[in-house]
Amino acid sequence: MDSSLNKAPWQRQRKALESSNSSLNASLGLASGKLSFSTGGGGGLKRLSESLTRKTPSKTPKRSPSRAGTPSRDGALTPGRKTPGGGDRFIPNRSATDYEVSHFKILRESLGTEVETMSPSKREYQRVIQENLGADISNSRILAYKSKPPSAPEGHSNNLKILYSSSKSQAGVGVKVTRHIPQVPERILDAPDIVNDYYLNLVDWSSNNHLAVALGAHIYLWNAGTGQINQLCQLEGRDDYVCSVRWVDEGGYLAVGTSTGEVELWDVEQMKRSRVMRGLDSRVASLAWNSWVVSSGARSGDIQHSDVRVAQHCVGRVQGHSQEVCGLAWSPDGRTLASGGNDNILNLWTAAAGDCHPGGTPTYSMSSHMAAVKALAWCPWQSNTLASGGGTADRTIKIWNTSNSQLISSTDTKSQVCSLVWAKEYRELVSSHGYANNEVVIWRYPSMVKVAELLGHTERVLHTALSPDGSTLVSAGADETLRLWKCFTPDPTKKKEAVKSKSGAVSSLRMGIR
Repeated sequence: MDSSLNKAPWQRQRKALESSNSSLNASLGLASGKLSFSTGGGGGLKRLSESLTRKTPSKTPKRSPSRAGTPSRDGALTPGRKTPGGGDRFIPNRSATDYEVSHFKILRESLGTEVETMSPSKREYQRVIQENLGADISNSRILAYKSKPPSAPEGHSNNLKILYSSSKSQAGVGVKVTRHIPQVPERILDAPDIVNDYYLNLVDWSSNNHLAVALGAHIYLWNAGTGQINQLCQLEGRDDYVCSVRWVDEGGYLAVGTSTGEVELWDVEQMKRSRVMRGLDSRVASLAWNSWVVSSGARSGDIQHSDVRVAQHCVGRVQGHSQEVCGLAWSPDGRTLASGGNDNILNLWTAAAGDCHPGGTPTYSMSSHMAAVKALAWCPWQSNTLASGGGTADRTIKIWNTSNSQLISSTDTKSQVCSLVWAKEYRELVSSHGYANNEVVIWRYPSMVKVAELLGHTERVLHTALSPDGSTLVSAGADETLRLWKCFTPDPTKKKEAVKSKSGAVSSLRMGIR
């Protein structure tokens, strides 16, 4: 009785486990890591069992008081059950792991010195092999824990996509929206008999949404709001043709330069000619308005300034260039006139104090262009920034700081630059080109990176103009077509400025014309 009490129950359980383990090991025939077979009855098996039993550790691990029991469902403690410990297990996915690339990544540091000492021919050979095999170790991982999800079938639309959008994205915060620029014109208009002459300026769009187009000896007005087309005038001479058209800023009057050297002023509302201003002896290829003064550039290189309010209209005349003046543009503030000529010269003229016309000497004269300077455009949001474009031998767009005549940037367009227009909505620059691309290009400013190329004209794009709301661009080509591109749709997130009425300025100019 005393001997039975000296042995605890867990000790008796341990001996039973030892005997069962010895029997199992003996039945498998394992001894000291070797497999043995006995042919002489049970003696060999008995000795093997005894040897394995002697190697069984005699010490039994003590039971931790903290793991004495685990609470069961009914609240009682169940002896002998342990709580699982440790974190999650991450099992690599063998099918998604590239073992060769993984091995190379691991040994990359040791191979780095070998690659550096490698001969150029062997290095080039390995590069060619890598390109032909299509190896890309940048996207490979040493261990992959899950395979990539299958791609959606072609044409599949996820109706639950909104469920995966965060509230921040829905509010439009931090999301950059890329606008769509149509590659097809919204409308194409015929322009028969348009003169294919690089030096002329035959298209202009008024602030009243009227597009003026000169076709030979005729001028047509297209109302962009109603789509109505009317003929404004026809020159009387048999061989006469229109060389330039330019709207006054308020939009009620159109200045017309002719091949005879005359500048005509037409009242569009009354559809009649108000006056004829003479003084130049050759064709007028360029025009520019500054309030009530219109500047006209002639083929002889002369620039004449005419005040339309007085009978003696000529308030200034200078020899601005040695060849034809094909580009004229007043700055938005009316303080500087830019003139470009077929002599490859770009001149800047400063307006006289209190007057809308400059003096007899240019303030700056730049000769960086290698061809005729016809394309001129002032930046509407930077008063001292001017863009100029050169002809076939030059093909560059140059950005100038007119306050000191410093060249800001020069971009090679690989093609003849025919016209330039600033798009204020997205602060971009639009250029039209002739030989050899015959295209319209939208440039991001000031980086001068191409945003879009508008194709469709089969011959050089001679003229461009922007609608008064800034959303539509018209391009006139030597292929006798006008193409309207809706490429500057207003950004709905931007606040629009109130449009100021200019009816008072028009009426005052109308009453002052003589």
